Amino acid sequence: MTLETLRDCCLTKPGCTESFPFGETTLVFKVGGKMFALTDIESRPLQVALKCDPERAVALRDQYEAVQPGFHLNKTHWNTVTINGTIRQQDLTDWIDGSYQLVLKSLPKRLQAEIENVVVSL
Repeated sequence: MTLETLRDCCLTKPGCTESFPFGETTLVFKVGGKMFALTDIESRPLQVALKCDPERAVALRDQYEAVQPGFHLNKTHWNTVTINGTIRQQDLTDWIDGSYQLVLKSLPKRLQAEIENVVVSL
């Protein structure tokens, strides 16, 4: 996965926005104003921080060397994934989807409905 495919994957999510709130190189993807993915666009290899269910976060860290506790984030709920070719692209896509869904489900019901209405109207 490249920065471009990571960005495309995130931006296909309903209600997703992107911004650089932490400086010129930290690209953040949000839904409903809450982060679900962030990356340093200059990191080599590329890394992405993703929100994750705490139990699954630990399991992924145990299974993959490229998955570590979230750097500068709550280590219980965030993983930093190094995209170095050791993880299948489908797994990365699934983890991005999972992060997005966790954040979406944490939003107020009214906001969730607004975002879901965007999907219905497309």
